[in-house]
Amino acid sequence: MPSPYRALFAAPGTKGFSTAGFLGRMPLSMMGIGVVTMISQLTGRYGLAGALSATIALAAAVAGPQVSRLVDRYGQRRVLRPATLVSLTAAAVLLAAAHYEWPDWVLFVACVGIGCVPSVGAMVRARWAALYRGTPQLHTAYSFESVVDEVCFIFGPIISIGLSTAWFPEAGPLLAACFLATGVFWLTAQRATEPEPHPREKHGGGTALSSPGLQVLVATFVATGTIFGAVDVVTVAFAEEEGHKAAASLVLAVYAAGSCVAGMVFGLLRFAGAPERRWLLGVCAMAVSMIPLLLVGNLPFLAVALFVAGLSIAPTMITTMSLIEEHVPRAQLTEGMTWVSTGLAVGVALGSSAGGWVIDEAGARTGYGVPAVAGAVAVAVGFLGYRRLKRPAPRRGGTVGRHSEREERHVA
Repeated sequence: MPSPYRALFAAPGTKGFSTAGFLGRMPLSMMGIGVVTMISQLTGRYGLAGALSATIALAAAVAGPQVSRLVDRYGQRRVLRPATLVSLTAAAVLLAAAHYEWPDWVLFVACVGIGCVPSVGAMVRARWAALYRGTPQLHTAYSFESVVDEVCFIFGPIISIGLSTAWFPEAGPLLAACFLATGVFWLTAQRATEPEPHPREKHGGGTALSSPGLQVLVATFVATGTIFGAVDVVTVAFAEEEGHKAAASLVLAVYAAGSCVAGMVFGLLRFAGAPERRWLLGVCAMAVSMIPLLLVGNLPFLAVALFVAGLSIAPTMITTMSLIEEHVPRAQLTEGMTWVSTGLAVGVALGSSAGGWVIDEAGARTGYGVPAVAGAVAVAVGFLGYRRLKRPAPRRGGTVGRHSEREERHVA
């Protein structure tokens, strides 16, 4: 590991909470696809499988920010453990209902409960922020966490699908639940690095989403999530049209690998100037990288195109986390990070639905028009909201010194 990354873990407790966070995030990439694989194997009903997966994603999009708001107010340990127990209980009901062929409504209720799963990635990033706020190490820490995210998305679906097909149908979701329990309870056992809670009576109420800058980020990432959701569905369909459906998981792993490589390199760099400019450049790069997908003719070319497209993902996400710190008060940092994840989740659901509809109507190659259009929407929202990103919120938890200097000049 390059020295800037090694230096991150010199602080006590960092190895422990980072490892726990990795385990706790694995279900993010395993549960949805695991449920699809399980239900399709047990019932052969792909429509039901997709609807259940979408229910989990949308429930998490609704519940996630509320759980994170409570975390900011009461602390990670007091909130994450009960929320995780609700999610684990719902997962157990889902597995039993699928195995014993209970009514469909039981499956949907269980999937809503699974959506109470906390945003473990936001919890870990909040710990890094509490540890390295105001230092260059925080940029490296956010880069490292983006790499961890991509590693989860490279190996999680492969593990989940592989276990459910080679062992027994419920194996993938079951292992995802085990990862969640281990990761969250291990993370919350580490009290020394837990960020200090900020009770409402001390810092006032309201939601982090009232920040104009955060609104721009969330809206843009709804469009970005649409890119991700559409690319996943259309790539599976394209691989099936080419006669190699099983290769879809490898091609999508290459997509995540491109982001992983870019995130690792990005964390070694130090940047001067406005982060919102880098963010807008990253959004534009993601949009432009969708255009070659419209020209794909075979799976090898698709893999190369997706690897290149993936290079813009992690740097954009890393810069987004830095902007959240500037535009959200420190007392609402975890909630702010979770709102961006919520935007992505909503976008993924939209992209999956739109991509599937276009595939049914016009074929897989035409389906790549969906992420191309979503990329154009993301760019438009980014440009329209750029002025808001240049004005950080008061009482923010920001780390970029140039804004502190700007405020000082204004006061003078």
